[in-house]
Amino acid sequence: IPSNGSLRSPPRSYIYQKRWVKLDADYLRYFDSEKDTYSKRLIPVSSISRVASVGDQKFEVVTNNRNFVFRAESDVDRNEWIRTLQQIAEERKSKAPERTLMSSATDSATELADKSGFLELRGFKHKLFVVVTGDKVFLYKNAEDYQLGIGITYIEMNVGNVKEVDRRGFDLTTPYRTFSFSADSEQEKEEWVEAMQQSVAEALSNSEVAEKIWAVESNRFCADCGSPKPDWASINLCVVICKRCAGEHRGLGPAITKIRSLKMDRKVWTQDLIELFQQFGNMMANQFWAANVPPSEAISPTSSSQDRRRFLIAKYREGKYRHYHPLFGNQEELDRALCAAVTTSDLAETQALLFCGASVTCDTGDPQCPTPLALAERSGQRLQMEFLLHNKTSGWFDGCCGVGWSSGALLSALLCCAEFSRRWCTLQDGVLSYYENDRNTVPNGEIRVEEIVCLVNNPLHAHGIESTFEVYTEAERLYLFGLESSDSAREWLKSIAKSFVHPRAEELLTLDFERLGRLRYKGGLTLERAQEGWFALVGSVLHVCSEDGRRQEPLQLRKLQELCECCCSAGRTPWLGGRRCPPNPALGRAGRTLYIQGERKLDFLGWVHAIQKAAGSSGDTLSEQQLTESDVPLLVDRCIDYITQCGMSQGIYRKSGQNSKTTSLLEALQRDARRVRLKEGEHQVDDVANTLKRFFRDLGDGLFTRRWAQDWLWATALEDEKAKVGEYRQLLAALPAVNRATLKALINHLFRVQCFSGENQMNTHNLAIVFGPTLFQTDGKDYKAGRVVEDLISHYVEIFNVNDQEMKKQQDEITAIMKMREASSSGTQQAGDFICTVYLEEKKTETEQHVKVSTTMTAEELTFEILDRRKIVMKEKDYWSCFEVNEREEA
Repeated sequence: IPSNGSLRSPPRSYIYQKRWVKLDADYLRYFDSEKDTYSKRLIPVSSISRVASVGDQKFEVVTNNRNFVFRAESDVDRNEWIRTLQQIAEERKSKAPERTLMSSATDSATELADKSGFLELRGFKHKLFVVVTGDKVFLYKNAEDYQLGIGITYIEMNVGNVKEVDRRGFDLTTPYRTFSFSADSEQEKEEWVEAMQQSVAEALSNSEVAEKIWAVESNRFCADCGSPKPDWASINLCVVICKRCAGEHRGLGPAITKIRSLKMDRKVWTQDLIELFQQFGNMMANQFWAANVPPSEAISPTSSSQDRRRFLIAKYREGKYRHYHPLFGNQEELDRALCAAVTTSDLAETQALLFCGASVTCDTGDPQCPTPLALAERSGQRLQMEFLLHNKTSGWFDGCCGVGWSSGALLSALLCCAEFSRRWCTLQDGVLSYYENDRNTVPNGEIRVEEIVCLVNNPLHAHGIESTFEVYTEAERLYLFGLESSDSAREWLKSIAKSFVHPRAEELLTLDFERLGRLRYKGGLTLERAQEGWFALVGSVLHVCSEDGRRQEPLQLRKLQELCECCCSAGRTPWLGGRRCPPNPALGRAGRTLYIQGERKLDFLGWVHAIQKAAGSSGDTLSEQQLTESDVPLLVDRCIDYITQCGMSQGIYRKSGQNSKTTSLLEALQRDARRVRLKEGEHQVDDVANTLKRFFRDLGDGLFTRRWAQDWLWATALEDEKAKVGEYRQLLAALPAVNRATLKALINHLFRVQCFSGENQMNTHNLAIVFGPTLFQTDGKDYKAGRVVEDLISHYVEIFNVNDQEMKKQQDEITAIMKMREASSSGTQQAGDFICTVYLEEKKTETEQHVKVSTTMTAEELTFEILDRRKIVMKEKDYWSCFEVNEREEA
């Protein structure tokens, strides 16, 4: 009930002075005249305890701490003022009072301000106590008046403009008056200017979004402390919060909570997001996040910043109070349930699944809709899509992209993207401690080195800072540290590594590792028990040191024959299995198999993705490809193998395959050749042959390398064949190992193709015409390129030093393949099938059998095949086993 009029207000001497007085719903204010905008005194209505008549035309306003006596111009006016003031005071008391800045004094009153302190103001002899809160700036005579709630005036910042004047001075300009302030220091001035500019921004904000979201009753109060009219929100957690809680949310980092203003960040508030908050509401969010909050740990609107920070860390970072989903801890079931939930309107179920560990990017098993987001879109669930989109890049650990919740542990990042917090760190007596600054004696947190299980050295500028590294602990916590110097980061890494790596594995510390840690593994023939080992990843090489201190032969991950992640049921630990390619694809020549076990999902998933990345192709040069044990790119080996088995009797390399199929196949092979299985009937020989040629034509640095290519072409000018072969051999020796091995494998293949030129019409000259320009990456006009290839095929045995036994073996394999193809007019055969020698019980000529082994043949099938050939009858208690043996004849 606003009211205004002329009253006389007495000073302490009770000499009445005429003042213009205004009364509104919040304040009783008096001015020098009715033309003034800014009052000389204001009294919060909420502080008025009693209004009473005290004689002719006079009445008394009694507050909690002070009494004010007014005299009206008539008894009628006095009675009207008394009635109006009593009515407003009673209404305020009858409601659950909304705390204003000027409400009754409390010990933590200053906590409610955005900025408060003493400033000099031109026109006043003494410093004033100034408070910035929300969209207003309040002036008080002193701090005591502020505590009492009795002020001078307030300035509406929607008409304000803040401008720096000099080193300590700044002006707050309004259309009615300019307030010239002066701070104690330049830094203080900058803080005041920033606080007032933020107040201006808030005053000019739009309340339309806020009003829509406040339409839901639970959204009218902060989800964390209960403050009324919260005008901030976490758009991924779907909670509406007050300004003070929003400040503490920002400290958690954007990986956990993404803070936006309801009034100022207009662009982010789409209709779908507003509707999501209306459907969700603070009530639904807190039924999950605050399901088990002890009263002693809850916070209120007057809680200190320290208490808020403690509570919010426990609530959102640690998930201490949340309502656990029944599937918590079972990653596979959580992901499956999430895929089902997003196709419905059940947002509460999606929330519980996602924040208990389900992966927002998990594989749905549906090729048409590979992610939960795609499933929600197909099902027409707009709000589910909105919720998933805002949580797509959150730091909740999801077990799919290298991040995941497994036992309730949440991301604890000290430095995160654009929101780094500078901390003083020490490593002493086996404890890594971090402090607010170098003057503090009590650390913000500690990491005991015996709890560390993994260190990761990130690529430069991975998180917007020069160098960062990660520390993983047994408690499934991830800490991210950053420094402006890569040398300093390396020193810290080495020091921390030396502290937690067992002395028996210290030799790994000499490596320039990207990832170093402790894992359990099984390997060789001792698969009964997993043992602990120390692993270091350096580029594409995995170094392993066993628990007894023995350093095993490093694994070149690009040479893995197979890499698979073994899924386990709930409560079981995951495994990563890898098997190296054998030197020759023959039974009895096996490589090494290694199973890596993860005790903790968080660091294990990091290892899985790091190994998968290291085991893949990383560029367009030969050395960056996935390789066989003999250093031949797996892509080349797969194509040659398929063409050898399925294309020797056709006009191979004479026809071009379909361009689209060639492009698709080449991309698949370059992405991960291990996963590609070339099948007859599914893949055309001409498409595979075209893929092989395009790979060599597009190869970075070429097969012969830019350094040596001209020398190869020059060698064709030598007329003496013996001298030419000698020159070719010298040039071959000068090539990098991978180029040399690849060239030999390709020429060996072309040599075998021309051996059957009667069937395939591709003699040495025709092959040279095709492959010369391809291998030298020329336009075909230089005949010397074809001459080089023709010479290499013609002198294959001499140039590559192939002995008679090797030649005979190759010819026998080709002959066997040709006979098999003639005998088989149909059927599907996978690339990777090979003819190998199997020995029965002893390695003797009379016990050997030549068998065609496909990539799908099992050990059991192979055993029965051999026993049937030798007419050996299986008895009831007979046990037969088959072993692969490597070149050193070790099982």
